[in-house]
Amino acid sequence: MPELALDKQRIVTEAVALLDAEGLDGVTTRKLAARLGVRSPTLYWHIPNKAALVTAIAEAILEQQFPELASPAPEERWQDWLIGLAGRLRHALLAHPDGARIIAASQLSLKMAAISELAMSTLVGRDIPLRQARLIVLTVLRFTVGFVLEEQVGRPDADALDGFDMDAYAAAYPTVTAGVAEYFQPGRTVDDLFRDCLEQIIHGPAATSSGPRPGTG
Repeated sequence: MPELALDKQRIVTEAVALLDAEGLDGVTTRKLAARLGVRSPTLYWHIPNKAALVTAIAEAILEQQFPELASPAPEERWQDWLIGLAGRLRHALLAHPDGARIIAASQLSLKMAAISELAMSTLVGRDIPLRQARLIVLTVLRFTVGFVLEEQVGRPDADALDGFDMDAYAAAYPTVTAGVAEYFQPGRTVDDLFRDCLEQIIHGPAATSSGPRPGTG
């Protein structure tokens, strides 16, 4: 019988497929049970509540990008490695609709804990004080999730812009407008923005903890 064949892995796989089809708001136990061909109470034998389901989906999403975690090579600068780690996290979240919302809402994600542990221990191993290592890693990871949250919301649609006075906005906020226009020159993308923001986060603290960046004095 189908219910006897049900296990947690099958539930999570189908939940990720439901997420891809309908987004986080569409992930309900009723819809998930229907996709699995079981009754909703059957799911609770394996996953007790919606919070546990969200966490299980988060683990699956992260596992796709981080099947294993590796420290940087001895010759690799930790700053470059940490930027790469954040980039992989961003790709993991962007691979699924509402991926950032899933991670933000998940509780007790062991994979996120493992990522944080590796990053912090790497920095401590490079002579960054523990407190500073935690703050750097926390800032990088939360920035990454927040950045993707905005990416996945998307740009304002035509209805949102209907009646919006862009000229008045530019006149009221000239520095903001000029900054956006200056940054997004031809060929520059949101990927560049993500990396440049990380550079500001990471190399600022690095200058006070492990000396200036090469070529900066």
